[in-house]
Formats: sequence, structure tokens, C-alpha cells
Amino acid sequence: MKKLMTLVLLLAITSMSFAQKNEIKAIEKALKNSNFADAKSAASAAEALIGSMDDKSKAKFYLLKAQALYANGTGTNANIDEAISSLDNLKALESKMGKLKYTQEANTMTTGMMNTFLTKANDAFTNKNYKVAAKGFEKVYKMSPKDTLYLYYAASAAVTSQDYDTALDYYIQLKNLGYDGSEMNYYATNVQTNVEESFGDKTSRDLSVKAKMHSNPRDDRSESKAAEIVKNIALIYVSQGDNEKALGAMADARAENPEDIGLLLSEANVYLKMGNRVKFKELMEEATQKDPNNAELQYNLGVLAAEGGNPEAAIKYYEKAIAINPTYVDAYNNIAVVMLEGEAKIVEEMNSLGTSSADNRKYDELKEKRSQLYYDAIPFLEKALDLKKTNVNAAKTLMNIYSALGETDKFKMMRAKVEELEASAAGGN
Repeated sequence: MKKLMTLVLLLAITSMSFAQKNEIKAIEKALKNSNFADAKSAASAAEALIGSMDDKSKAKFYLLKAQALYANGTGTNANIDEAISSLDNLKALESKMGKLKYTQEANTMTTGMMNTFLTKANDAFTNKNYKVAAKGFEKVYKMSPKDTLYLYYAASAAVTSQDYDTALDYYIQLKNLGYDGSEMNYYATNVQTNVEESFGDKTSRDLSVKAKMHSNPRDDRSESKAAEIVKNIALIYVSQGDNEKALGAMADARAENPEDIGLLLSEANVYLKMGNRVKFKELMEEATQKDPNNAELQYNLGVLAAEGGNPEAAIKYYEKAIAINPTYVDAYNNIAVVMLEGEAKIVEEMNSLGTSSADNRKYDELKEKRSQLYYDAIPFLEKALDLKKTNVNAAKTLMNIYSALGETDKFKMMRAKVEELEASAAGGN
């Protein structure tokens, strides 16, 4: 009985081994004929037997499976991802075995795949097909995890395509990897042209300096991308409505670079989106202290003051913006807007008056006050229109003011201007 059982077991093992070899041969045959559909089917059948394969057979199977799924670059994204995993499995297995029979072929295949993916990703990015570019750069990174720059490229492309979920995944990976992105750049001045040139590496630069072909060598480290990464994580969370995570990410970003005005403003915007105007104003004022000559900061504080019902403060901030940048069109516009907002209260009071002598005198006073308000706003609107010739809103407001003031010639001139701008805009559409 024992002999019979041993014989049955031997036959089962032999049968299993025969089946394994047949399936692997089927993959090879299909690949030889470039019949990738059959190769993929045969690979699926062989995978069912992988538990009983010896390491040598497994290594060969992983290579053939990768070739079947990659299909010379025609495989689906999912198939190609699986092919990359299969190549990784092969390399890990042979490294463990200490016998690199198929690893060299796998490395050659990996290099070819990476070059193909990189070319396609670059072409897609150039053609503004950012979603395809992101996936391509991700594949390059998966095949060479040490090259984290490609994961950064993938994240940047995903953000540009507004695929925020994918971008967030990439950025979080970069953050967890501690990706910095800064690199040392090497420069020296060409002795003949006196123009500074960059070098790919320090050795090349130093050799050229030693040969007296270049002089004045200098090294320059590019800026870290760590702050940008955590900032983008926070902004994506904001776009998804996850404000608490956004603030947590922004705190990380500020910790990375506490002097970064951009990060400070981004944090302020997070609070603004959350409706916390007190914290928003606090951070904006902190930003103006760090960068007092930033016209945009002063302008934004003006907007905040105007929205908070403080027109005097708003005008002061807008005037500061103009003092820093005399061509800040929106600041001129907004000063006029704030001034003209006082008109509604004057008109309301005028309409509430009766017909007595005292009311008539009050009416005339209010009418004069309204006229003065118009005259005060006119210079700012004219300046806004002068700086931006296509500013139809400023032109329309001036037209209405001239009409209310009874300045017929200026009204007609501005009406013609408005008609010209509107016709031009309609023609452009």
C-alpha cells in the first residue's frame, strides 16, 4: 500500500511539473509569434500553478508574464502596472536565490520600458495632455523608485490637469518620502566669451577650470520643493472641503519654511474659505509686516475692510497699494467703488424728505453731497480707464456719472467709448 501511495504521489508531482512546463512553453510560443492575447491567457493559466513551481521556474515565469502583459507597449495601464510588479518579483527572487539568470534581461526590458514611458510622458506634457503625462511619469517612477523626481513630475502634471485626487496621492507619497527636490548646480565662466555656463556635474566643471577654459567656479543649490508640496496638499484639501486636514498640512508647510510669504497667504486663504475672517485678517496683516512693499497684500486687506463695512480703512489700504504700485488698476477701481457705495444712503435720505422749506434745503445739501461724491470718484475711474483701455465697467460708470452731473459732452464721449468697447468685445467672441 505504501509503495502504491508513493507511486501515486510521484505521478501527481510529475503531472504537475509537466503542466507547468507546458504552460510556460505556451507563453513562450505565443510571445514568439507576437500573439500577446494568447500569451496573456497562458500566463494566467500558469499563474494558477505558481505555488508548486521551483524558484528557477518562477523566475522564468515572472519574466514571460511581464513580456505578455507589456505587449511591446500596447498593454493597458493596468496590465503594464502588473508587468512592472512581475519584473520586480523576478529581481527580488533571483537576488534571494543568488543566481541572476533572468535579471539582466529583466533590466534591459525595464530600461526600454522606462525610456518609452518617459518619451510618451514628455510628449504628452508638451501637447498639454497632462493626465496622460502624469500616468507616464508615475510609471517611470514605479520602475525606478530612487528617481523620485518623476513622481514630482507626475504630481505637477496631475495638478495641471485638475485631477486633484491623483495629485494628492502623489504629493502625500512625496511628503512621506521626505522628498526635497533641491539639487546642486555647477557653474563657471567661459574664459573666451565671459559668459557663465552650467555643467552637468562638479567633476566636469572642475576639469574645465583646471584646463583654464573656465574660471570663477560657483555652486548653487536650487530651492527645496518641500514647502510647495505641503502647500499643494493643503490647497487640494481645501478644494475638497476638508478644511481641518488643509490646516494641518499648512501647519507642516509653515514649519518647513516659516518665512515663506506664499505659504502665509495660502494659510490665510484657507481660513477665508472656512469663513474665519478674523484669522484671515490677522495672517494678512502679518504678511504685510513681513513684506510691506507688496501692493497685492495691501489691496487684499482693502477688499477685506470693504467687505467688513469699513470704507475708510479700505480706501487707506487701496491708497497704500497705489503708492507701492501706481499702475494697480484694480485699486483705482475699488476706491471709486467704495466711494460710490455711499450714494445709496444719500439717495435713500433724499427720497425720505418731505416738501417743507427745511426739507428742500436738506435735499439741496444732499444733492450737492452726492455730486461731490461723483467728482471725488471720477479721477480714480479715469485713471483706471487710462491704465486699462478696455475697462468697460469703468467707462460705463463714468458715463452714468457724467449723465447725472449734466455734463453732456463728456457723457456723449463716454457713451461712444462704451459702445466701441462693447462692439469690440462682441467681435472678439
